[in-house]
Amino acid sequence: MSATITAFPRSAGTHGILPAEAVRPVTPARPAEHAHLHITRRGRVVLTAAVVVAVLATVLGFVLSGGGAVATSTSGHVQFQHVTVSAGETLWGVAEDVAPNADPRDVIADIQQLNNLGSTEVMPGQSLAIPTKYTQK
Repeated sequence: MSATITAFPRSAGTHGILPAEAVRPVTPARPAEHAHLHITRRGRVVLTAAVVVAVLATVLGFVLSGGGAVATSTSGHVQFQHVTVSAGETLWGVAEDVAPNADPRDVIADIQQLNNLGSTEVMPGQSLAIPTKYTQK
């Protein structure tokens, strides 16, 4: 801690006391003015780089996390039997043959999902997996 010592000359009769005109009245401090922030070109570059790095790190974190897999106790296993498509046969015809009492649209949807078919077109000799719920009687 440092201190500044100021020496005042003493006159014979004052014993170190200053005359009244030498003492200035204390004025109250003015409230601090709001300083305007001026950022330099270098500061803008650094700030921009920091924001870009933060955004890239966030995006990279989302991409690498990949959403994660969730394990459940339910089984995704579907039992099925295979049917071979004959010449001139359509998926509608296959659906009617394997499940005559069911709505063919539902059967076709299940067959498409089970076989990953993008359309209802089938080729002669093509083997289709049919869910056993339609083949069991």
